[in-house]
Amino acid sequence: MGPALPREREYTTVDKVEESDTSSRQLAMRVVQLGPFPPPHGGVQTNLVAIRQYLRSQGIHCAVINITRHRKAEVDDVYYPKGALELIWDLVRKRYDLVHIHIGGMAPLRVVLLGLVASSVPWAKSVLTFHSGGYPGSDEGKATRRGSLRALMFRRFDRVITVNDELVNFFLRLGVSPSRVRLIAPNAVATFAIADSLTEPLNSFFGKHGPVLLGVCGLEPEYDLDRQIQALGQIRAGYPNAGLAIVGSGSLESQIRSTIQSTSYTEHILLCGDVPHAVTMRAIADCRMLLRTTLYDGDAISVREALFLGTPVIATDNGMRPDGVRLIQTGDTSALADAILAELRDPKPPKTNSQRDDRNLAAVLDLYRDLLGSKQA
Repeated sequence: MGPALPREREYTTVDKVEESDTSSRQLAMRVVQLGPFPPPHGGVQTNLVAIRQYLRSQGIHCAVINITRHRKAEVDDVYYPKGALELIWDLVRKRYDLVHIHIGGMAPLRVVLLGLVASSVPWAKSVLTFHSGGYPGSDEGKATRRGSLRALMFRRFDRVITVNDELVNFFLRLGVSPSRVRLIAPNAVATFAIADSLTEPLNSFFGKHGPVLLGVCGLEPEYDLDRQIQALGQIRAGYPNAGLAIVGSGSLESQIRSTIQSTSYTEHILLCGDVPHAVTMRAIADCRMLLRTTLYDGDAISVREALFLGTPVIATDNGMRPDGVRLIQTGDTSALADAILAELRDPKPPKTNSQRDDRNLAAVLDLYRDLLGSKQA
């Protein structure tokens, strides 16, 4: 896995930080975040928006340059460049003080090149948040060497934010200076509204089924959705009205639909694609439990959102789940079914009135201030 962490732990770990006196540290700054801007909504998008909302609540200018194929009208300092040259022009003409890029999933060549661009603006400090907690164990992560272009890209950033210790070790192995690495957990919940009711077809599905199990994830191999589909068959033996709803889209949609159609309980699984985030939050609040089955995973925003809303969570153990999650091992359908049944035997927990906790967002702002208030580290 790479060398042991330095005894002094020179990098900074921020899971919960103390409240800071932001009023005494005001520093004018113009920030731009590069990453996926919703819709659709996912963990990276949610964290990006949470940072943007927090900065703006502090009176700090924060623009976004969307780097996905999803496009909307350019309003409210959110930009949708049509290609690399237009993206570079957006960075140059606005003269931001700080460029913060968010990377989730893999880091193919186009992402590496984008990272090199983001870290090369001569007058700006650069920050990378790498959201893929399981990346070091992926084939691409294992193949990344210290002398590779990808490693060079990582080392060019003034600060690298990670979501777990495994990623810290990974970046240290690639030669990123410990003084530049920060471990900051994603913010639990952005300031999104929760819809008053579900939209169709979720509303009808929830009305016909109980308990409803919910998955919120991409339709990609790492989310091991076959496990949830198979487990539902076992659950329905004792709970014949049980249903499984899956929110999200991805490259395996056709394959997953075929898997669902091959079961004897096809009509009890709803693959509903992307839905507005407020409706997703309503579904998380109304379902009996959230399922998060993964082959590798980071600090999933949907898990924290569920806990925030008082909804039980069953998730694959990735070594970094928040307190309160019922854990299972990777790739074990029987363990998932047993965990679901154990949760169903417990009384349904009352919904809690959780309070927002913005301390991790404050940690990001402190990192910005440290960078812009000091010389090059």
